[in-house]
Amino acid sequence: MTTKPMHWLVGAAALLASTALVHAEDMAALEAAAKAEGILTTIALPHSWCGYGDVIAGFKAKYPEISVNELNPDAGSADELEAIRANKGNTGPQAPDVIDVGLAFGPQSKEEGLIQPYKVSTWDEIPDSAKDPDGYWYADYYGVMSFMVNKDLVDNTPTDWADLLKPEYAGQVALAGDPRASNQAILAVLAAGMANGGTAGKEAGEKGLEYFKAMNEAGNFVPVIGKAGTLAQGATPIVVMWDYNALAARDTLAGNPPVDVVVPKTGVLAGVYVQAISAHAPHPNAAKLWMEYLYSDEGQNLWLKGYCHPARFNAMAAAGKIPQELMDALPPAESYEAAYFPTIEEQGTNKEAVVGGWDAVVGANVQ
Repeated sequence: MTTKPMHWLVGAAALLASTALVHAEDMAALEAAAKAEGILTTIALPHSWCGYGDVIAGFKAKYPEISVNELNPDAGSADELEAIRANKGNTGPQAPDVIDVGLAFGPQSKEEGLIQPYKVSTWDEIPDSAKDPDGYWYADYYGVMSFMVNKDLVDNTPTDWADLLKPEYAGQVALAGDPRASNQAILAVLAAGMANGGTAGKEAGEKGLEYFKAMNEAGNFVPVIGKAGTLAQGATPIVVMWDYNALAARDTLAGNPPVDVVVPKTGVLAGVYVQAISAHAPHPNAAKLWMEYLYSDEGQNLWLKGYCHPARFNAMAAAGKIPQELMDALPPAESYEAAYFPTIEEQGTNKEAVVGGWDAVVGANVQ
């Protein structure tokens, strides 16, 4: 097993040459091939999510010869895999080149043969625990589950999961996705289950379903996918979502309405997302160049600007590559100290429990 990009596997004599030069030559060839393809097709990348608006703009500015075709920005992780399945023989604009999915969907997509391996030049700085050793999928960033609260409509900001069951929050609480398909919503159920004493995995998933059943029966749960717009309109005054999405929404709303973003006291769950290239990518070189950009210092800092902790955060911080103003804009470090990072297996068994049991246990058709 190697942890180096394949293009670093050069002969002994060539090792005497500058590895930076070797990589520069490889990058030049990759850039030329990607520019010849001329298109990159992404899917499920809302511009407000993790700073993706700036990330996409940065890629376009660096490579103006490559147009970015953005499919279904509001899709969930399951939808992304389905888009690959549905377009296996299609080289047209509906076939995604790259995906950004929840951690549990990485191994699933590999097992199904939906993705292809590629190791970026900064591969070694991606934590081993959050990447496929063969390069099929790799962590891109993480955040923690939080509550986004419309302060015009909610007098008392909830500080923990138990609060959301109180009568004062009747008709106010929503998830930021469909828990039958959205990784963000699936893991929100896991976090709620952990806050209610469940061990991460199937047990927490089942306890989380019981929690949302109780919330739904109490009339507190709103079966609408929550986002900045629905929060501002009052349809979903409290939305359970990743901290980086909530913080970005707070900035976008700019005080109209005022927004609180709270990391709950218990069930503090960290969620890792992963990148991968479709095994059927119509533009495989553009896809690889996109990955190189995402995992470059520039790409990683753009994610950090979007309030996400990028995969190379520790290595870049140690090397002094993170601007102080980006560090200062993050929530206090203590908000993350209690964060639990569920394993791939724990996420997988939770996902099975939540996706398989939501309709029967909770019975709320989130859309």
